[in-house]
Amino acid sequence: MGASEPQITQNKKMKIVTTIEELRGQLSGQLRTAFVPTMGNLHEGHLSLMRLAAKHGDPVVASIFVNRLQFGPNEDFEKYPRTFEADCEKLNDAGVYVLFAPNEKELYPEPQEYRVSPPHDLGDILEGEFRPGFFIGVTTVVLKLFSCVQPRAAVFGKKDYQQLMIVRNMCRQFALPTEIIAAETVRAEDGLALSSRNGYLSVTERAEAPQLALALQQVSKRIHAGEKDIAAIEREAFDTLKQRGWQPDYIAVRKRANLQAPSRDEVAAKSSLVVLAAAKLGATRLIDNLEI
Repeated sequence: MGASEPQITQNKKMKIVTTIEELRGQLSGQLRTAFVPTMGNLHEGHLSLMRLAAKHGDPVVASIFVNRLQFGPNEDFEKYPRTFEADCEKLNDAGVYVLFAPNEKELYPEPQEYRVSPPHDLGDILEGEFRPGFFIGVTTVVLKLFSCVQPRAAVFGKKDYQQLMIVRNMCRQFALPTEIIAAETVRAEDGLALSSRNGYLSVTERAEAPQLALALQQVSKRIHAGEKDIAAIEREAFDTLKQRGWQPDYIAVRKRANLQAPSRDEVAAKSSLVVLAAAKLGATRLIDNLEI
């Protein structure tokens, strides 16, 4: 699972498997499997995905795999939190039937030279612009996990809005027999979207972090009030965060259908829009979005 391998302990209810062969043996004959892929360090947002999965299939399968392919050279692969034992307890309590926890050698026994590349107009914008190659790593591992699990349904959170859209489009274009279920973002009481990376925040940074969600809400309010100059709205939200000490990468209003920029007429017509943002607070990069 990265720098160190997890200690595998067999839970009294949930089955923990570490090889593709074991996984396929456990799921042999299952036609309604619901799947939730994760990188571990689980929180309530992840557990809400497990509960939603149970409504769309049976059994529920989760995976924990910190996927090196989606980390850039200066990102936090080695220090990504690995909390395997605690994760197992949470998944067991959430009713997960099988946890697939492969190591890198199992999932990538040879260099993964075949990769899935999303189209440039979706994969190289927003997150793809600031994290080159990220979505290639995501789609490649998701396709491989789908091949291992062969789920009827898979659940992804809306917090990773662009990822959700890319995975859904990939399934459609490859005619995969997997329905992608979107789960609403789970937030703390102060509005901060739950994320494994929130644990990196200092006490002071954690108190400031809800300002990202507030910035999205302010953008939404201005559009609902009839403002049409999207560039100005985005720029002012960007500058507000910067003045508060953030290092924003983007705040962007886009069409939900394809994440392209809306025209003034589409804004005026109240077309289905979403505002997305990514910004660093200290050393921690947070993302969030809000459907308008």
